Amino acid sequence: MGCIVSVVRCPYCAADDDRVVDSRLAEDGVAIRRRRECSACGQRYTTFERVEEATLFVVKRSGEREPFDREKILAGVRSACKNRPVDEETLAEMVLSVEESMRLLNRDVTSEEVGVATLDALRDVDDVAYVRFASVYKGFEGTEDFAREIGMLVKTTAPKLRS
Repeated sequence: MGCIVSVVRCPYCAADDDRVVDSRLAEDGVAIRRRRECSACGQRYTTFERVEEATLFVVKRSGEREPFDREKILAGVRSACKNRPVDEETLAEMVLSVEESMRLLNRDVTSEEVGVATLDALRDVDDVAYVRFASVYKGFEGTEDFAREIGMLVKTTAPKLRS
């Protein structure tokens, strides 16, 4: 899947002879941080090792297959959240969550699965942004489409009243 790097060159003198001085987990266990010391010039520098993830592919309605693009989803949810009280960090976390849920399927995913996962995530973030995104994603043609979607949103999010 990934390539194995057998030689690391010193960024100061380009020598390829060094020794590892210290290793520790970084980025919440996703990477290994290594402090190295060049045998030629004595300078120390840091390298990181990460697992190269397999490319996630999305199968579009046309049957075309393309690599998953986090930026496409982020642009869509940014547009839906324009002038809403949703910060950029929340959007980035939401998009990462959608990507992770798609990766867990362990196969190519459809654009419909990505859209539904994005809608589900937006529902939890902001109702107005959810309806905006749904209007584009589901191709609303009139006010009745908005009314139906809002009705379903209220039905799924409003608490049931006890008699």
